Amino acid sequence: MTTSTRGAAKAPAVLVLEDGRIFRGRAYGAVGETFGEAVFSTGMTGYQETLTDPSYHRQVVVMTAPHVGNTGVNDEDPESSRIWVAGYVVRDPARVPSNWRSVRSLDEELVNQGVVGISGIDTRALTRHLRERGAMRVGIFSGPALTSASGTGTVEDAALLARVLEAPQMKGADLSAEVATKETYVVPAIGPDGEAVPLGAAKFTVAAVDLGIKGMTPHRMAERGIEVHVLPATATVEDVYAVNPDGVFFSNGPGDPATADHAVSVMQGVLARKTPLFGICFGNQILGRALGFGTYKLKYGHRGINQPVQDRTTGKVEITAHNHGFAVDAPLDKVSDTAYGRAEVSHVCLNDQVVEGLQLLDQPAFSVQYHPEAAAGPHDAAYLFDRFTSLMNTAQMEAERA
Repeated sequence: MTTSTRGAAKAPAVLVLEDGRIFRGRAYGAVGETFGEAVFSTGMTGYQETLTDPSYHRQVVVMTAPHVGNTGVNDEDPESSRIWVAGYVVRDPARVPSNWRSVRSLDEELVNQGVVGISGIDTRALTRHLRERGAMRVGIFSGPALTSASGTGTVEDAALLARVLEAPQMKGADLSAEVATKETYVVPAIGPDGEAVPLGAAKFTVAAVDLGIKGMTPHRMAERGIEVHVLPATATVEDVYAVNPDGVFFSNGPGDPATADHAVSVMQGVLARKTPLFGICFGNQILGRALGFGTYKLKYGHRGINQPVQDRTTGKVEITAHNHGFAVDAPLDKVSDTAYGRAEVSHVCLNDQVVEGLQLLDQPAFSVQYHPEAAAGPHDAAYLFDRFTSLMNTAQMEAERA
């Protein structure tokens, strides 16, 4: 992606889809050009968490909510150290933010981080197009990107489309290492008094493999008295067990799970040792592959904070936060035999019957496809962190009795 922050704030901008559909609007954020996969998010709130979610790496996010930027940007809500979206598409950006926590406008933040966006287009029409045709490559162009090299006129639409078609596709993309931490770091457990527990003194230690982890995820575990060691995506099985974990966690992240052979191998090493295991989103797809199931690309994915999912183990229906374009291909109607014991689909999306969770019946391992930390969304699924804690507690007691 190349960007420039120079030029008029309301410069003309063009959005070009790989199937030739074109939308014309005004620049929002940085001026320049960007490419990625066009996807839409149905969340009415939480745009700051969306922008900073590493799972959106190399994606151009279309907001279905018409008004974006109303609450500005603060320094407390980001899920990571930077904005990860490749581009941003909104209909009616706020002219002036209004919130007591706001320290700058969303437009300023996008400019500061070089994120090219477009506003003033019919995002409802664009969303309907993506629902009908599927997620696809897209380019956003403004400022110098729309001017011919000779300076005699604007670049032809056909030339812009050609640039879009040169961009890489999401299918086959291996992206986790690009967004994960490079060095291990520790999130200390939080005690009953709200203070950090000294390292090594927590009841449980978890090794979290960072495939694109969001900041709220280790925080949710820390709230439950867990010391979390966040490891790079390149961590080996030996690295995982070097922290002497009571449990192992595999995070969300971007890209095609079919490319994640290293993560699958590490997870299989964890399953072989029967250590309590929990995975979310990309981690759910990794568990699926580790158990021998396939994965596939969804037509337009699930992205937003209002997706209904049923926990088939309890019958409870939850409203959940999603961000995934791939899913696990596992049978819904039977228990499957795997190399690590019996496995079944534990959660399912009520909109389209997509697999939303897996669990092993003969050892303590489970995963969900959605985001139970839901910092800017519903908290219906927060119990999953308690379920993980319960598995570690049971394993610890069994080890003590042995």
